[in-house]
Amino acid sequence: MNGVKNYVIIPTYNEADNLDELISQIIALPIKIGVVVVDDNSPDGTGNLAEKWSDMLPDRISAIHRPAKLGLGSAYISGFRRLLEHPDAETILTMDADFSHHPRYIPQMIELSESNQVVIGSRYVPGGGSRNCSWKRIALSKAANGLARFSLGLQANDVTAGFRLYKREVLASINLDQLFSNGYSFLIEMLFLCQRGGWQVGEVPIIFEDRRKGKTKISRQEILRAQYTVLRLLFRRLRKRQSHRAAIPIDN
Repeated sequence: MNGVKNYVIIPTYNEADNLDELISQIIALPIKIGVVVVDDNSPDGTGNLAEKWSDMLPDRISAIHRPAKLGLGSAYISGFRRLLEHPDAETILTMDADFSHHPRYIPQMIELSESNQVVIGSRYVPGGGSRNCSWKRIALSKAANGLARFSLGLQANDVTAGFRLYKREVLASINLDQLFSNGYSFLIEMLFLCQRGGWQVGEVPIIFEDRRKGKTKISRQEILRAQYTVLRLLFRRLRKRQSHRAAIPIDN
């Protein structure tokens, strides 16, 4: 994986129906992208597919195999650590494997990273939205976003989005060992830390599409964990209220 500057981390669990097509579309983009698949011992053979891609394109694709389903946040951290070991890695994206985040938006996100250190593929800016999602899921997402933004003073519009780009210096500035959250609440904590660090955040409008194949992995337990994360970070914010605003304004 030498000489590649842009990478995508894709956490997977039972995504064999989607992985081949997703990687094919990523490597066909006009910008050279490397891919790190972090598989949690998927029983459907997703890890084996990732390994085959790595064998075919060792300079572009690599796989991290974990022994069990250990959570979304820890999967991202595994990918972050792998890529921070590569001095050529300058931009590191995260995305889902189910095509809810479409690869076509990646070039625009990379372009925006020239003036922003964090870029979010956002549903909640002009031009963004959701497709094929139930009204209950949309309402839940908007409620979670509103609660996190209000409670934590987050200035981005889509604070629970997993489709993100981080510049290398952002990840290097965060103590990954001290991150508490693991599931989807990890996304809220990461954005909270990015804003407190004064990094500039931009948003690219995307159409979020409900997964094409397979089942959603968001559980009621995960929703409760996210609520707990917001409360924990709110307490942290109130203790150091003077530090909660970004030093550099958000660019939409």
